[in-house]
Amino acid sequence: MPYLLNLLYLLLILLSLPWLVWQSVRKGKYRDGYAAKFLGRVPRRTSRKTCLWLHAVSVGEVTLLAPLLKMIQEQRPDWECVISTTTMTGMTLAKKKYPQQTVFYCPLDFSWAVDAAMGRIRPDVLVLAELELWPNLIRAAKRHGARVAVINGRLGEKSFRGYRRIRPLVARLLGQIELLAVQDETYAERFRALGARPESVQVTGSMKYDGAQTDRGNPATRRLAALAGFSDADIVLLAGSTQEPEEAMALAAFRELSPKHPRLRLVLVPRHPDRFEAVAKVLDSSGIAWQRRTALNGKAAGGSHGTTPDDGAAVQLPHQQQAPTARVLLVDVVGELGAWWGTAQIAFVGGSMGSRGGQNMIEPAAYGAAVSFGPNTWNFRDIVTAMLDHNAATVVQDDAQFTEFVRRCLEEPDYATSLGQRAQAFVRAQLGTTERTLRLLEGVKV
Repeated sequence: MPYLLNLLYLLLILLSLPWLVWQSVRKGKYRDGYAAKFLGRVPRRTSRKTCLWLHAVSVGEVTLLAPLLKMIQEQRPDWECVISTTTMTGMTLAKKKYPQQTVFYCPLDFSWAVDAAMGRIRPDVLVLAELELWPNLIRAAKRHGARVAVINGRLGEKSFRGYRRIRPLVARLLGQIELLAVQDETYAERFRALGARPESVQVTGSMKYDGAQTDRGNPATRRLAALAGFSDADIVLLAGSTQEPEEAMALAAFRELSPKHPRLRLVLVPRHPDRFEAVAKVLDSSGIAWQRRTALNGKAAGGSHGTTPDDGAAVQLPHQQQAPTARVLLVDVVGELGAWWGTAQIAFVGGSMGSRGGQNMIEPAAYGAAVSFGPNTWNFRDIVTAMLDHNAATVVQDDAQFTEFVRRCLEEPDYATSLGQRAQAFVRAQLGTTERTLRLLEGVKV
């Protein structure tokens, strides 16, 4: 079986090679970590502590780990945690967010690579965030004496239908997992239907709620608000985790509404770093004064367009103009969105107008922002359903509805405040999943 999988993976890589080369040249992806990915040459762990290997695919899963890692540090200092990730953005954020942890690229699911990585890390428990069922990785963990756990597990309807077609293979794989800590009973039923051992499936809720900050006065948010020059009188509209053409939609709403609302500020946070320059071109062509987040480092708020080198000093690009009164900000850095949400009174959660399936709407809700998102949010279907049931968010179908939503928030501040208060109350009612997850991981380790 491992050899057949190896051949299949190699075939898929060969078929995808032109696309991979294009992504590497055009967007800078897939350039790093080859030794770890293809040969399993991850950092060699030397300590004898109990070790949890936490695998987080990308930015969302990396962020998800924060409350769990904090709780482990406080309650189980005898444990050592190492973190693997798959994407370049996940690696960048993990190194920034968890400087005390060993962070590395997860090996691809080739039998030799995962076996070598297991020998170098020697984990007691392999912990997979949300769902990463890689057969060779799980088998390698078992061969090396590690237990396997899935935390914050979810299994969408589409994935469930796909796995059901190969149920015998999936059942054999799920049978090797000691813990499936899932977000709700619907997911639990799907895992059981695919052959997971009933005693291994536990409903814990979503850890994404526990990772959300509810205090707008936290130091990171205060620092960013001061850096951007936001005052208490400003009304911040933030469009976060956006993809094309959501930035243009937010900019169009700002253009229409800002003349009558001079305290309105717009913050754009694209989902992927490789789109920063494309969004900058959209802003340049709009004729609206704007500034970059990177140009604010080491400067008073209200700086200029520019880039920031490693020493943190802002650089003025020669073809761009100073924008000391700009009311539009492009956040062109990775890892700050969570704190920026705390500056917003009105929020749009991106990835929801196109084909991506939405992004995490819990963070702006936790701050008490008036939250909106588009109709395509299947990646967060359970969270969206719960928020809408509690009247804690609004779905906008198109550009016109989004503009009208922002207009209503501006002209009816009580409406925006009430929507935000319900959102924050909903998030606070969901807290506690991380504590339950840690207790279950303690049981798995034994």
